[in-house]
Amino acid sequence: MTERGFPTTWRDPEYLGAIAGTVSTAALFYYSAVVSSAPSSETIGFVLLWVFAPAIAVYWIAQQAL
Repeated sequence: MTERGFPTTWRDPEYLGAIAGTVSTAALFYYSAVVSSAPSSETIGFVLLWVFAPAIAVYWIAQQAL
């Protein structure tokens, strides 16, 4: 456990990054439930890009803005 603990405000960059990652993951789970084909390695890489890119972008923007 870190010394800082749980974020105390919704404007915390770590909290915003976690929310963006969670929403991105949920959207991908929804997409995978709709599409009936098996994922290839390219698809998995593309999926990971779309999960981590928004989380990293929101975290970076929140750090710059706050």
